[in-house]
Amino acid sequence: MEVKDKVASFIEVTNEEEARLNLTALYRLLAHFGMDDTIYTHASARVPGENAFLINPFGYMFDEITPDSLVKMPIRDLEDIGGANAAGYVIHSAILAARPDVNCVVHTHTRAGVALSCLEDGLLPINQFAIEFAGRMGYHDYEGVAFNLDEGPRLDADIQGKLGLVLRNHGLLTVGQTIPAAFYLMYYLEQTCRVQMDVLATGRPFVTPSAELIAQTERQYTSSFDPPRAGHRMWPAMLRLLDRASPGWRG
Repeated sequence: MEVKDKVASFIEVTNEEEARLNLTALYRLLAHFGMDDTIYTHASARVPGENAFLINPFGYMFDEITPDSLVKMPIRDLEDIGGANAAGYVIHSAILAARPDVNCVVHTHTRAGVALSCLEDGLLPINQFAIEFAGRMGYHDYEGVAFNLDEGPRLDADIQGKLGLVLRNHGLLTVGQTIPAAFYLMYYLEQTCRVQMDVLATGRPFVTPSAELIAQTERQYTSSFDPPRAGHRMWPAMLRLLDRASPGWRG
């Protein structure tokens, strides 16, 4: 079976070719759903069997990414980042080194995500989207543009055991055991932020479900009881969408 046929069915990538194809899809989807920031922000995928990861070349729009344009970088001990984004290397190398269970990291600077990151209260469990993330997101204090490798240990500490981070005054980050999982979590974290900011903008009182109901509902999500399979049902549909909306994405 050719990779272009197989890509619709697998959950975990088994080689670099599959990682490149699926990470390209993730970039194209971020662009399609308005979660890109021109040439800034980044997503990464671990290369199976290697101490390395793939990331976007700095200067490319997300809808320009192809499998062969992705940059391969070692997770640690790099002296020259080459054509990658320096902040991208700092963030992604730190998290992939600290979380061996993570194979994909997604970072965004969306309007709703940045707005929520500025709120002292952070994410509020006031709707069904948000409940999946209730108590499962870390918070990382702003330290300026992430050019300093010394920030890595603090990123590592804040993301342990979490689905992702609210990077205060900065944006959002999600992690997944698979590429579909990391995309799924970012897509719905973005929806969470949009809904919360819309609700707060009304200035009206809002309803918060009980703590018991929040806990019960959180356990119903695939990301809770089978994390590697989070997003696996929607991934084939996302790839079909790209075939229609972004011909040539497969390279």
